[in-house]
Amino acid sequence: MAREVRHTATSPRIIDEDDIDAEKGDIAICLCGLSAAYPFCDGSHQATHDEESGRVYRYEDGERREIEELVFADE
Repeated sequence: MAREVRHTATSPRIIDEDDIDAEKGDIAICLCGLSAAYPFCDGSHQATHDEESGRVYRYEDGERREIEELVFADE
């Protein structure tokens, strides 16, 4: 499976001790690209658990859509 992920950030996000949850004591970084709290994980990846191998998906407003083909413009 693959996922189209678009980011608008133009600089890195610095993670420091202030980002550590006082109760949980951990930091979870989003790797799926779906988190509303990016760069932190908010559990949105749970929507991807049944994605099929060999397919490409886009998530919009929490809804999954299958993409037939990704076309990249020449730069």
